Amino acid sequence: MDKYDDDQAQHFVRSAQFSRRGFAATATGLVAGFTLCTGPLNAATIVTDANGLDAGEVTVPVSGGSMPAYRAKPKGKTHLPTVLVVQEIFGVHEHIRDICRRFAHLGYYAIAPSLYFRYGDPGKYDMSTVQQLVTDIVAKVPDSEVMSDLDSTVAFASGDGANTTKLAITGFCWGGRVVWLYAAHNQNLKAGVAWYGQLRGPVTVNPLRPKYPLELVDQINAPVLGFYGGQDKGIPISDVEDMKAALAKAGKLKSKLEVFMNAGHGFFADYRPSYNEKDAKDGWRQLQAWFKSNGVA
Repeated sequence: MDKYDDDQAQHFVRSAQFSRRGFAATATGLVAGFTLCTGPLNAATIVTDANGLDAGEVTVPVSGGSMPAYRAKPKGKTHLPTVLVVQEIFGVHEHIRDICRRFAHLGYYAIAPSLYFRYGDPGKYDMSTVQQLVTDIVAKVPDSEVMSDLDSTVAFASGDGANTTKLAITGFCWGGRVVWLYAAHNQNLKAGVAWYGQLRGPVTVNPLRPKYPLELVDQINAPVLGFYGGQDKGIPISDVEDMKAALAKAGKLKSKLEVFMNAGHGFFADYRPSYNEKDAKDGWRQLQAWFKSNGVA
């Protein structure tokens, strides 16, 4: 397991200052309710209704099987701009589904694929077993498979009436790193927003995750807006500064990284204590403007 995986798991154990709560997982790969790993809900938890939406689980054909995903879109509308929503390390639980509904209310076709589905159920792990979640599931997921599954998700969305020529991606934590990778992978991507995604890999190369964003700067196809927390114990500001310099050197001048100095890791996650309402709302406003300015609206 990468040192990052271990540090990330320990960070979540330290930062979740509450008792476990019994949220179950579905048999299909989506977590029912919120993740067990962070305990009872924060009072600030945002709940977005599905009124006027076509929202629910769908099945995406992928290499070697059928992948569950959560999809939300306005009822009765087609040819909508598409947003891929990439999960935290905790899987596609209620917070990730809520984000899809938020996008749908803004007029997007949003879909969150369950990218761990081949490896186990992230919903069965709790605060005391976050490290085990990383070892049992997260550390086994190859980057190449994630890229392929996201491509399959785009193909599914296209067949489901979405406009995938207007394609964006956003992701959180584990998914934040994936945003950068997918921007280097898909030449048709229009824009990405990465929330506190790891930028630098471990000294020892992991064949399942051979490269990190700092090593892929030259290959980035679409402008990425990266959000980071000045109080994040797992992603040093020096990594953010190195990424800014690498992007400038490579001529990727449309990409941008912003540090919210008073925020920590997971500051957008309204369901847990790491939530920073002011910076989360600012980031969400910036995300919408970023997508629109890059042709995803």
